[in-house]
Amino acid sequence: MSVKLDMIGIVAEDVDASLKFYKTLGLDVPESSGGEPYVEITLPGGIRLSWNSVEMMKQIDPEWVAPVGHRIGLAYLCDSPATVDERYSVLTGAGYEGHKAPWDAFWGQRYAQVVDPDGNLVDLFAPLG
Repeated sequence: MSVKLDMIGIVAEDVDASLKFYKTLGLDVPESSGGEPYVEITLPGGIRLSWNSVEMMKQIDPEWVAPVGHRIGLAYLCDSPATVDERYSVLTGAGYEGHKAPWDAFWGQRYAQVVDPDGNLVDLFAPLG
């Protein structure tokens, strides 16, 4: 018996606002949800990423309560250290909150953190040199 990570789901208060953020980040996502409570894409490498509306989550589980805090992070590998800086600048320039500006981390990566519309920390990184 084996298991394989297949999908990461993001619960979004506003699916369209979340899609706009991730499109600005650089993912190939639809312009909008078309009013649907669920959107899914397949990332390079085969992992699926989905957006689920809060209303959909409450239909699935009427006792669902929005979590508080950051227990799982989403980290996106960029092509280069310069791409980390560029993506951070594009996102913050579009009005999204920067959590930690790009820096050279002691573990050998260029790293930055931004906040998506639902308060999730999104890490951007690339190996140094």
